Amino acid sequence: MGVIETLALGMGGAWASGVNLYGTVVILGFMNNFGLLDLPPELQILGSWWVLALAMFLYLIEFVADKIPIVDSVWDAIHTFIRIPAGA
Repeated sequence: MGVIETLALGMGGAWASGVNLYGTVVILGFMNNFGLLDLPPELQILGSWWVLALAMFLYLIEFVADKIPIVDSVWDAIHTFIRIPAGA
């Protein structure tokens, strides 16, 4: 993977994780597993079954939490601090 491709993947992944962190992890992991995207060695762990399972579980929790106003506010407050390092 060249410098331009790595930069594009990093910037696109950082932007997408700001929109939905767990959805981004799931999409990148599945794309890597199905051969649609070659992730750099540092990100190969996203294709592992336990990372995918955890990300799908947390995505489901986030989807449900989004429907309950108080839970949604708490979830977003906590994830304000999680999304920044995850996107980096």
